[in-house]
Amino acid sequence: MKPRSKVLIIAGSDSSGGAGIQADIKTVTSLGSYAMTAITAVTSQNTTGVKSIIPISSKEISSQIVFSAKDIRPNAVKIGMLHSKQVIQAVIKSLNKIKIKKTVLDPVMVAKGGTKLINNTAIIYIKKLMKNILLITPNIPEAEILTKTKINSTKNMIKAGKILINLGAKNVLIKGGHLNSKQMNDILLNKKTVKIFRSKKYSSKNTHGTGCTLSSAIATHL
Repeated sequence: MKPRSKVLIIAGSDSSGGAGIQADIKTVTSLGSYAMTAITAVTSQNTTGVKSIIPISSKEISSQIVFSAKDIRPNAVKIGMLHSKQVIQAVIKSLNKIKIKKTVLDPVMVAKGGTKLINNTAIIYIKKLMKNILLITPNIPEAEILTKTKINSTKNMIKAGKILINLGAKNVLIKGGHLNSKQMNDILLNKKTVKIFRSKKYSSKNTHGTGCTLSSAIATHL
């Protein structure tokens, strides 16, 4: 079967298979497209938390991105876990080389169990990376870190989204799963519009990898 599109995934590996590069590959494949990868870190984890993280060097990450894209040119790029300033700089440089316009950034910063996946210096460079990205998909804790604001309402989500737009993001999708509400509100913003997607909120403990899956699905459909 001929794939509908080709998606390059830049993200960390999740040994449990529920999140990270493994969830990304499953999502892209199930939607009928072809997945390529540039692995940024190898983790030992399961659905309850992260035991260890081994980072891949920025030089090797760049090599994976550029060498893969040279042979199999991606139609879109999905970016997940970037753990350091050096890695983010390498990704920015590599993206400038391969020139793919349809890019989605899921700014993974904290694992579900609370383990921090990025250092403070890297957060500054994530903001620089945003300027090269078509869409960023932070959840509420990630949006709070990026905007240095507290989010406890839909109004706060819109405010944070506008801050991210002012920082250089072209489009922002803030996911509302962490909001204490009976209804699910996800908010898409750009300089021209604010769109609220409302749906029923389901109570579930099985949320490991949902952000990875969503961002990969969006990249695939783009």
